[in-house]
Amino acid sequence: MNEVMFNDNIDELFVTIEDAVDELDADVDCEISGGVLTLKAPDGSAMIFSRQSASCELWLAARSGGFHFNWVDEQWYCARTGKSLAQMLEEISLEQIGETLVL
Repeated sequence: MNEVMFNDNIDELFVTIEDAVDELDADVDCEISGGVLTLKAPDGSAMIFSRQSASCELWLAARSGGFHFNWVDEQWYCARTGKSLAQMLEEISLEQIGETLVL
């Protein structure tokens, strides 16, 4: 994947995440700044998604840890767990927000 495709993909993903957050009952704030999407949970914790253009990776920092995702077969997969971003977000959001964030 080249850098333009990567950035387009991340832009679409950030919009998808924001739309999914809008469907939650919990009061979660979204903020995009400089290639970083921050979701602020009601308890004050955050999930921070950052684009890493040089390596074409998506990084996620959450209370449960830091995760690096690679684009494989039209999906983002965690390099450490092998799970898709959608799977990881369901688990992390349930733990951190108390609701399942569905992409």
